Amino acid sequence: MAVQAVPTKGNLMNAKKSLALARNGYELLDRKRNILIREMMTLIDKANEIQEKIDDAYEKAYQALMTANITNGFCDDLSKSIPVENGLQLTSRSVMGVEIPILTISEKQHHDFLHYGIMTTNSAVDETHNLFSEVKRLTVELAEIENSVYRLADAIKKTQKRANALKNIMIPRFEETVKFITDALDEKDREEFSRLKVIKRKKLRESEAKAGQGAGRR
Repeated sequence: MAVQAVPTKGNLMNAKKSLALARNGYELLDRKRNILIREMMTLIDKANEIQEKIDDAYEKAYQALMTANITNGFCDDLSKSIPVENGLQLTSRSVMGVEIPILTISEKQHHDFLHYGIMTTNSAVDETHNLFSEVKRLTVELAEIENSVYRLADAIKKTQKRANALKNIMIPRFEETVKFITDALDEKDREEFSRLKVIKRKKLRESEAKAGQGAGRR
């Protein structure tokens, strides 16, 4: 790549500073990427674990629903008595500057009282209600983790792109600039040294010549 820099000591200092900053920036981005990857892998393992729990919870919940429909009659009217969920709360935490969502759900409205009459229902309905409540809780937890994984993956991609730009473009460019200026200044110093030697030899010859002329007059 072409180096557009005047070979001066000031530009050399600036280029070395830029190179040091680029290298430090790459190290920080690489460290950030590794931390984000570890966090994402942990969440992926957790998501797989919760997914298995959800599958099991759904199976048990639908089996309980079938039992409730058989023993208590179809529960369509009872299901309408369950209120719409409005207890979800969203906060966040930061992982290396990446905002990770935290979803919480309030179960207070479901534990304080039942939304259907116990005189007209049996224990199968209660079991169905409890199992589907667990399904809901696990679904909220899984949604939080999957959204976190998506955000982390996006942040990792952007961090990797910036790190690659520093490693493959900026750092080599600054290295080449430093080398170009250093070589140019070294060459200039060599030329100056050679010029001074020539001047010194010339003055020495002139001094010897004058000394010879003085001796001849005597």
